[in-house]
Amino acid sequence: MLNISKAFSSFSVNDIQKAREFYGKTLGLELSSGPEGTLVVPLSGGTKALMYPKPNHQPATFTVLNFPVDNVDKAVDELSQRGESTLTISSAWGRVG
Repeated sequence: MLNISKAFSSFSVNDIQKAREFYGKTLGLELSSGPEGTLVVPLSGGTKALMYPKPNHQPATFTVLNFPVDNVDKAVDELSQRGESTLTISSAWGRVG
């Protein structure tokens, strides 16, 4: 039944305009407007994630949207230069975003 459909991720945000600013301008993703005030986030391989506004939004404790990077230190530094704070964790693999 589902083997012929493309799965996609979706997640809520409390402010769609702030989300557009962060994901579009800060992270540089080419967002597009979706149905009913949503945003479509392009992902690799032609897949997409749907971001939707939810007035009583609470951050999920189990959902993660991962962005692989070639160099974590460089990515963290670039985000810091753009005014974003990041949580850094030392692990067996080095600094993790």
